[in-house]
Amino acid sequence: MSLTYHAVRYPLHRVFTASVPSMEFRRISNLPPYVFTIINNLKIEARRSGADVIDLGFGNPDIPSPDIAVRKLAEAAQMPRNHRYSLSRGLPKLREAIAGYYLRTWGVELDSETEITNTIGSKEGFSHLMWVLLDRGDAAIVPSPSYPIHIYGPLFAGADLRQVPMNGLSHPEQRGNFTEDFMSRLTTAYDIGWPKPRVLVISFPHNPTGAVVDLDFMQQVVDFCREREMIVVHDFAYADVGFDGVQPPSILQAEGAKECAVELYSMTKSFSMAGWRTAFLLGNAEVVQALVKLKSYLDYGMFQPVQIAATVTLNEASDFPKEICRTYESRCDTLIDGLARIGWDVPKPGGSMFVWAPIPEPYKDLDSVEFCSLMVRDCDVALSPGLGFGPGGEGYVRFALIENEKRIQQGLRNLKRGLPKLG
Repeated sequence: MSLTYHAVRYPLHRVFTASVPSMEFRRISNLPPYVFTIINNLKIEARRSGADVIDLGFGNPDIPSPDIAVRKLAEAAQMPRNHRYSLSRGLPKLREAIAGYYLRTWGVELDSETEITNTIGSKEGFSHLMWVLLDRGDAAIVPSPSYPIHIYGPLFAGADLRQVPMNGLSHPEQRGNFTEDFMSRLTTAYDIGWPKPRVLVISFPHNPTGAVVDLDFMQQVVDFCREREMIVVHDFAYADVGFDGVQPPSILQAEGAKECAVELYSMTKSFSMAGWRTAFLLGNAEVVQALVKLKSYLDYGMFQPVQIAATVTLNEASDFPKEICRTYESRCDTLIDGLARIGWDVPKPGGSMFVWAPIPEPYKDLDSVEFCSLMVRDCDVALSPGLGFGPGGEGYVRFALIENEKRIQQGLRNLKRGLPKLG
């Protein structure tokens, strides 16, 4: 498929002097308040007053990174030659390592020279990828609710946004019809309005709902995008975190995927390396190389010792993600079972490190920000309000599985005490 990539247009810089009373920040002037900040500030205030707030809000992994990664980082950092600029697209050995990991895990063959580039975390890679693929006058389709950057990345690039409702699709009794229902909603989002979307953004296991799909779903998405000459961007942040023995599929396993699909893989969750900011864009060579070209103007790559440590980790600690998955599933089961005991029935997610919960019936008069504020104030538990994941998230809250089972059990006792209408 022949693709045309729009250059990002920037207005001429204005020259401000002391006589100018104010500045205009046009890319951020229309951004709504970041609702997660509201709950975070309440949490900070409560802790300053002495409260032991159990933080199940921000999805910041608490599990230590693999020992081998830490040792190799320290070793590589001792070598002065590693202190210089590196390669924006990643060291060749690092790209070969992620190619090997994909071949072992999903049976996907990738050319490390043309079909892989390193990114400084998947959030950075996704944001700059939207600059490559979209411009003013274009449109993108994104599920709703979604991880916030999936919504705002296309908007930052100046594109129009269409949303596919996700709520109702991730509940266990409805998973059998998930593919059919999602594809029907996707077709509607494509057909309504103009211009026709150029990009589809998906992410499974899904944040925040925890929905997991199978390879048939990925094949139908690929077929849909090939027929319409669209690019599908799959954020595979929770690639290795599928529950009940399920291995989430890579979209690159689908037949014809490399004609229209790229995938973002991150070591943040699978290897518990959040602060390392190590991720990759993989798939369609034309799209990957377009991002390589843009990033050559923007950065000189990750700190080289981090790349070296990541390379060794991918090659020598490839079973570590299985340990991570077991930990998150154990925490998930503890939380789901405990919520049921106090009268808050929540379906178990198919994967990810989150639990997506409808606001309990006795508290439905509160919106998600008000309910999460109540949780901090009366229960000493911090959650993420559903509204933070777009309008489709209202009426829900998200639990992050970032505390151990004992802390989760303490949080459940707090909820039982602070939510007397349950039960």
